[in-house]
Amino acid sequence: MKLTPSVLNLDFTETETKITHFINKYVSNSQAEGVVLGLSGGVDSATVAALCSKAVGSKNISALLLPEKETKKQKDINDAKTIAKQFNIETQTIDITQALESIYGTIPIYDKKNQICKGNIKARTRMIILYYYANKLNKIVCGGSDKSETLMGYFTKWGDGAADLSPIKDLYKTQVRKLAINLGIPKTIALKPSTPALWPNQTAEEELGIKYETLDLILYGLEKFMPTNEIANQLNIEQNIVKAIKKRLIHNEHKRQMPITPKLSLEP
Repeated sequence: MKLTPSVLNLDFTETETKITHFINKYVSNSQAEGVVLGLSGGVDSATVAALCSKAVGSKNISALLLPEKETKKQKDINDAKTIAKQFNIETQTIDITQALESIYGTIPIYDKKNQICKGNIKARTRMIILYYYANKLNKIVCGGSDKSETLMGYFTKWGDGAADLSPIKDLYKTQVRKLAINLGIPKTIALKPSTPALWPNQTAEEELGIKYETLDLILYGLEKFMPTNEIANQLNIEQNIVKAIKKRLIHNEHKRQMPITPKLSLEP
């Protein structure tokens, strides 16, 4: 098998049909009145919003913009509103700064220098609000996690990784970008650098230490059980890079699973 970008090519029509059918059926089976989603101005949430509008109708979507003072960027807010306008989705903006500061001040051992712990609080606070709206409006939460970041564990457990359904979780980031463009999402949004927006100037590729174009092919090769040396040779990269990604994929398995429990009723 050749690890070239073509192995990740999509049949856009088939992909869109499968995902929209999945969303529609899940919402219907849940007897929900629609979906709640967060709009960040990034490609993942934009793609999910577009797919949901086609699946359940724009009027059945509640989209929330959840900025906070440390990472608030007007461009991201404008991009989120652009997507909402394009797909006729009503939005509500809720600044979560006050809620975050209240939480920070409540935790006895809070350390403002620990940006990872602080960032995870932000992600989980956003999800609390999304679920509040879902409960109140009898809707379900639609997540925006993609396959690349899910496999790498690049998300906050019970934060942005939490949702009732995740329509694009089986699409690599590069596939999501192409699908987004095919859905009519502006290239300035589809191709903009990804960020979880947990602290200022955070970018996904910088933290992951690799471009998505290369990462996605490595992950695809690992999923196909290709040896790490073969993946490295084909992509003309060091084998240690592939090994590190494989190690991270394995170590973050717990983030991709529901809590496990011992089966005490089993016979010894």
